[in-house]
Formats: sequence, structure tokens, C-alpha cells
Amino acid sequence: MTTENPLRDRALAFRSLHVPGKPLVLPNAWDIASARIVEDAGAAAVATTSAGLSWALGSADGDRLDRDRALAAVADIAAAVDVPVSADVESGYAQDAAGVADTIRAVLAAGAVGVNVEDALYETGAGPLRPVGEQVERIAAAREAADAAGVPLFVNARIDTFLRGAGTVDATLERAAAFLAAGADGIFVPGPTDPETVELLVDGIDGPLNVMTGPGAPPIPELAALGVARVSVGSAIAQSAHALVHRATRELLGAGTYGALEGGLDYGELNKLLALR
Repeated sequence: MTTENPLRDRALAFRSLHVPGKPLVLPNAWDIASARIVEDAGAAAVATTSAGLSWALGSADGDRLDRDRALAAVADIAAAVDVPVSADVESGYAQDAAGVADTIRAVLAAGAVGVNVEDALYETGAGPLRPVGEQVERIAAAREAADAAGVPLFVNARIDTFLRGAGTVDATLERAAAFLAAGADGIFVPGPTDPETVELLVDGIDGPLNVMTGPGAPPIPELAALGVARVSVGSAIAQSAHALVHRATRELLGAGTYGALEGGLDYGELNKLLALR
């Protein structure tokens, strides 16, 4: 006799979307409205941006938002869409591996079936990256907590060697191998988008590679041809949305004109999208 587990089924569906050469494209969302817009545009899944979500909740990014507030927002997003949701949980919202396991259980309770867990350190006086051994323990704890719940959560291990100037390709590959051995399902290396580096990462990592793109990066078809399995944009869409607030407000208070407000989403269309449930 089998027991239905919708979260497990959704996790399996999300896992199947990571195909080298046919990447999962994730326009990152940060609240219900942005998630609904992403889903309505045809995205196969919704991924949160920790920065965008933190800003929406009045907090700075970088391990400053507390777990309960962050995952309450993730739960709202997961309940608002029908596609799988992956949560950016920064470094795990915890001081130690046991705390990371608690976070994973809360992620599953929120209805998400994927996580990004980064190895950056933000404490004053700490190194730019968490030691490999310590991060391995945290990833293993995440894996064990998800497995114990019977959900094949997709653990995307983010490696910040490039973003934090803590190493290049060789150091990244060493970390990737250790994190995959600890139970990570994919590797996320934000920063490099040049074809030469991306190809080295694809060839050297024994798992799906996630790259972060934006203006100036190669088009997604070019990244697909290199073997990338997942493409996301991090906080870029949220930054662009807030840039519009910045421009429109300064124009209204300065020139007293409205040019920045042109091209907005139709009121009725957006209102209808939010009234779906």
C-alpha cells in the first residue's frame, strides 16, 4: 500500500527539470505578486531571491533576516502558485548543522521542494567563506533532514568563491566535489558567465550547474549549449522593480511628470492575477 505524498511528487518534478543543455530558467520572485507573475509567464518553477524577499520584509540581505519571517513568506509564495517552489535560505538561517536541519524541516513545512544554501560568511572578522568541512556538515544535515521526511528536496549548494574573491575555478571545483559528496544535488556558482569559465565549471562538476545571469551575460541558448542545467537571475528583477520606484518617485517630486510610470502592468490584469485564489 502506498501513501500519497504531494510534496514528494512535487520535489521529484522539480528535480527532473535540471537537465544539462536544457536549463531550468528561474526568474526569481520575492512575494506573492511576483511569484504569480512568474508562474503566469510560463515558468516551470518559482525560486525566491533572499535579497528581494529580505528587502520586501524591511531587512537587509546577508544573513540578517530571521528564519521564521523568511519562511513565512516562502509559505505564502508556495501556497499561491501551482508550480514547484525553491527557497533561497542564505546560509541556512542557523549557527550550526543542527540548526540547518531545523531550517530544512521548516522549508518542507512551508511547501518548498528546493533550497539554495550558500557558503559565504558575513560575521565581522570571519573569513569570506565557511570552511569546507563545516559546510559539508551543514549540507549533510540538510540532506538527512529532507530524506528523513521522505522528500527528495533539491539541495543547491551555492559556492561564493567568485563573488567574494576567495578563489577561482580550482577552488570552486574542490568545494563542489565535497558538497556533492555530502548530499548536494546541484552546484550554484554566481559570478562567472563568460563561456570559458562556465565550460570549465560544467566539465569539472559532477552534477547540474546553476549560473546567475543578467545584463551583459550570454543569452540562455548559449549557456545551454555549454551544458548549464539551471539559470537564475538572483535579485536582478527585484532591483529593477525598486529602480522603477526610485525613478518614478524622483520624477514626481522633481519635474512633476510621469514618464517613468509608462508601460506598467494593466490594473485589471494584475488584479485578476492576484484574485485567482
